[in-house]
Amino acid sequence: MEIRMKWYYRIGFLLLLLIAIYVFLKIRFVWMPILRVVAIVVFPFAIGGFITYLLHPIVEKLHQKGLHRGLAIFIIYILFFGGIGLGVYKGVPAIIDQIKDLSESAPVLAEQYRGWIETLQSHTREWPDGLQTRIEDGIDAFEKKLDSLLTVIVNILVSFLNSALLMMVIPFIAFYMLKDFPLIKRTLWYLTPKQWRKKGTLFLKDVDESLGSYIRGQLLVCMIIGGVSALLFWMFHLKYPLILGLIVGITNVIPYFGPIIGAVPAVIIAATSSGKLVLVTLVIVFGLQFLEGNILSPLIVGKSLHMHPLIIMLALTAGGEVGGILGLIVAVPVLVVIKVAIIHAKNHLIRRNEKGPSA
Repeated sequence: MEIRMKWYYRIGFLLLLLIAIYVFLKIRFVWMPILRVVAIVVFPFAIGGFITYLLHPIVEKLHQKGLHRGLAIFIIYILFFGGIGLGVYKGVPAIIDQIKDLSESAPVLAEQYRGWIETLQSHTREWPDGLQTRIEDGIDAFEKKLDSLLTVIVNILVSFLNSALLMMVIPFIAFYMLKDFPLIKRTLWYLTPKQWRKKGTLFLKDVDESLGSYIRGQLLVCMIIGGVSALLFWMFHLKYPLILGLIVGITNVIPYFGPIIGAVPAVIIAATSSGKLVLVTLVIVFGLQFLEGNILSPLIVGKSLHMHPLIIMLALTAGGEVGGILGLIVAVPVLVVIKVAIIHAKNHLIRRNEKGPSA
């Protein structure tokens, strides 16, 4: 009877939970604006915290070598944000000019693209009707995405400019976080419940050891690959080298699939000029990937993940399905955190089982 009552309570609790979730989703018009405001307020602090996480080890190394902590922060701060500011000052106008050129050339590119479509359709007319229909649907979908590409890029730039004032706060947040990093650690230590402090510290230490060097190294590698790609595209007279180099650099953070995703826009643009340029573009992209995989990543990133490629591919597939390109980018860091959490949970259970019989 007691067992049956427990099951009734569990089923009742589950039903109440589902009803609460349903009601919560139905009144999203109430909490969604509040959540949006909270996200806007938290966003610069999250970015500032991420920048602090990237720069803090460098500051600590300089401080351990005898440099005053404030001076070390000032030097790293000026180099980091000065480099970003110089890149934005020089790069954004050039990227805007290339986007403007791309928009002006869009009718010519679209006409050439439509010629390819007609040629492809003429060669596939004798194929089975179902296959022909699928090809035409794919072509239509691809054409719509190509037409909306400029709109997406312009919207991203407009939203970035609209939040420029918010972005200006980030350097100050990062500076004070770097300056008061020990104080922030002590505050978080005292705010954490006592029974969680030791385990939480070990967990964060293991996450940092597994993920910290990977993130910092991967960002540096992506900057190198993106910059060299843009330079080589410019040297071989490929149109819009800065935009294409930026795409290659960003997608390079995605293991295995990144080079393919980054190569697609470059090949599409190169195909409007000549087949030779397509071949040169492919050699540049995959040649740089070979250089990155065999020299840059082992030297800069190292083997910090210690995970089988099949597990990484599974995480990338799930991340791409859930969040698209952004999901692919964050899939590996999330996988690392999950791996460390599973290891800590396993060790906790083993220790508890070992203490059980003795108790």
